[in-house]
Amino acid sequence: MISEPLSEFWNLFLKETGQSDSNLSFFNDKITGQIPKVKIAIDISQIVYGTGVSTYTENLVKSLLKLDTDDEYILFAGAFRRRGDILGKFPQTKVFPIPPVAADLIWNKLHVFPIEKLIGNVDVFHTSDWAEPPSSAFKVTTVHDLYALKYPKMVHPKVLEVHKRKLSWVIRESRRIIVPSNSTKEDLTDLGVDGSIIRIIPEAPSFSKASGAEVTSAKKKYRIQGDYLISIGVTELKNTKRIIEAFHLSTAGKELKMVLVGRPSETEIKPERNIRILGHVPQDDLRGLLTGSRGLIFASLYEGYGIPILDGFVCGTPVVTSNTSSMPEVAGEAAVLVDPYDAASIADGITKILNGPKGFIEKGFARVTEFSWEKTAKMTLAVYKEAAK
Repeated sequence: MISEPLSEFWNLFLKETGQSDSNLSFFNDKITGQIPKVKIAIDISQIVYGTGVSTYTENLVKSLLKLDTDDEYILFAGAFRRRGDILGKFPQTKVFPIPPVAADLIWNKLHVFPIEKLIGNVDVFHTSDWAEPPSSAFKVTTVHDLYALKYPKMVHPKVLEVHKRKLSWVIRESRRIIVPSNSTKEDLTDLGVDGSIIRIIPEAPSFSKASGAEVTSAKKKYRIQGDYLISIGVTELKNTKRIIEAFHLSTAGKELKMVLVGRPSETEIKPERNIRILGHVPQDDLRGLLTGSRGLIFASLYEGYGIPILDGFVCGTPVVTSNTSSMPEVAGEAAVLVDPYDAASIADGITKILNGPKGFIEKGFARVTEFSWEKTAKMTLAVYKEAAK
């Protein structure tokens, strides 16, 4: 019989993927040693860029290496100037001097030079967010979102073309596609991707709640005095201008500050009263700022998942987020859902979390317990094991 913890995980996996339980024998085979060792290669090139994809990659790989001691993992990356940064996170990584532009040319445009020429033969090859090398292995790709295709005017033309080229190879060659939400799965199926090869695997928080001392230190470092709301990302897609407008519409604009984390990207934010733009903030500082805030305003126009929502929950911070794309899936009933295209709706959401924060904090703590990187790794490993069939 399969053990109870593994059975619980499998039920979760079946629920998320919509599969039948005919594959339940996989775990019994694993326990009895009938599943052979699998050689798994993972491209971690994107791990050093400080993005949501970086967070996903780092936490997934750490959890896989801790969880799975039976199989062989080969971590590799293409990097020209940031080799040391990658090795600082995973010293065992094979780093090759391939900058992103060259990776796009060789693997997305020309689609030559199989990955096996660099890393040897492997059974499973999990590709990155940027390039899609040819391979004879069982290819698995994580598609985090399709924002570039859904909002092409908000994306640099060169970046848009890279994503189009990569996705075309994903659709043609990937045996399994991992997505973080049902919303992203629907985006893919709308493009004609066979839904039977898509696996929904939720992600988890970036960090844990900060201590009081860490909150004080972060506020001092960024010269923030008094109470404040926080918003993560300063771009058109993150809806920054409407969030600022909503902040001024609400009563919060008279008593609090609005702290914007991130560098303005293709959107001009003029200096305004009680608005602070901090630029890039390291994760350790962000957890302090998020924990110390009166609320997270994450009213993005579109997200493939939205890890900051879970970060807000784990930090005990009430969250206002959008009622579109994946965000309701992530938030459940623990956040205030608003229309991201309506500043008055966002303003009403701000007023709600400020007037009754305790209930949202409690709901957030309860909601976030449903997510962990261990669960994400277990479900991802089950996808890798599909290669053994």
